[in-house]
Amino acid sequence: MSTSAVDLSDIQLFDVPTLKDPWEAYGRLRDHAPVYLVPGMNIHVVTRYDLLREAIRDTETYSSKFDEFLGGAQQMQFAAAPEDVQQELVRINEEMIVLPPTMLTLDEPEHTKYRSLVGKLFTASRIKSQEAAVQAVIDETIASLGDATEIDFMEAFGFPVPLRIISDRLGIPEEDREFFYDAATAAASGLRLTPIGPDEMVRRAQIALDLQKMLVRVIEERRQDPRDDMITILGTSKLEEEDRLLTHGECLSILNQFLVAGHETTTSTFGWGMLLLVQNPELQDQLRGADAKLTKTFVEEALRLEAPVQGLPRLVTKDTELGGYPLKEGEMIMLRYGAANRDERQFENPDAVDLQREKAGMQMAFGSGVHHCPGAPLARQELNLGFPALLEHMDNIKLTPGHADPEAEASFILRNLPELYISFDLRN
Repeated sequence: MSTSAVDLSDIQLFDVPTLKDPWEAYGRLRDHAPVYLVPGMNIHVVTRYDLLREAIRDTETYSSKFDEFLGGAQQMQFAAAPEDVQQELVRINEEMIVLPPTMLTLDEPEHTKYRSLVGKLFTASRIKSQEAAVQAVIDETIASLGDATEIDFMEAFGFPVPLRIISDRLGIPEEDREFFYDAATAAASGLRLTPIGPDEMVRRAQIALDLQKMLVRVIEERRQDPRDDMITILGTSKLEEEDRLLTHGECLSILNQFLVAGHETTTSTFGWGMLLLVQNPELQDQLRGADAKLTKTFVEEALRLEAPVQGLPRLVTKDTELGGYPLKEGEMIMLRYGAANRDERQFENPDAVDLQREKAGMQMAFGSGVHHCPGAPLARQELNLGFPALLEHMDNIKLTPGHADPEAEASFILRNLPELYISFDLRN
């Protein structure tokens, strides 16, 4: 593949308007430069579905042992901070436990020893056994709305439901919940790469340190007094080949990934799914009281159309080519799941919700291959239980007049909807 003859110089992937609404840019790149070198950066953006699948399957050539993209962005923010802020950040960092790579930034076989351990947390039987608890959180949250017919859906439901459920699953003590909610939100915000001021940098760093201290305390408590939760499993399980418990750093590394995967992706999809119901009112009636299969397809379509994780990096380990495009050892590719999910070569009429779409589960919102998100069954459970319950409570759902049109936060990694003001009629 040679450089596209089509002029793509106006595509600015990191500009705020494109970050908020990337679909037109993605489409042009898929058609004319599916492996696209971002001008002035060592980033080759991959947008076509078949090429993403090829790269994901070849973990030897395209390695996950790479966190320089996020680290580089954080270093740039650090360098721009005033000297006193830098000193405070260094002080906080010196107190923190260094987190070793565990799953997201490891390849096989190292990846497998952690992945198999984490698999215990998300077995089909375990997920099924906790369905009633998930339904209870959803029902209690809806009941807490009372007679309200106008809400910020994200504040009232989209944020609190996944946060409470992941807190329950992890085993966060009730007295630590308020802090944990703030810390989990801050951890996800760090992945959006949105510029922040010096004071917020210090606040997030201190929260991260305090979160480590809290989690280490709970890990040690669970080692002494095991319970039926994720922290107990992580804290008491051994790496068989090494016959040892996980270190605090290993536990924290895995838990940090759950902080984002366990609530941010589900929160995002609740928001975008509700917006789809507002924008396509006929879907409300089609889904209300429908069989579970139709709801499941809607959830997959919401995940496909607005992938909560838009992309992740891979390191090129040797000179190669992808789709005929030459890549050199040491270069970085950015797999754009959000672009692949709207590839018309894979999905007919890709920009629309299709409740009859066959193989809707082929979407890549949870990744694919060995790095497929282990928490996907939990996210799907929440979404498949949540939307029917919401539609039983709400009728004639619309956007509330007087508010700005809902739009994504400008972010290159995560895609979230900060607020969504809706009005509705009560059904109950």
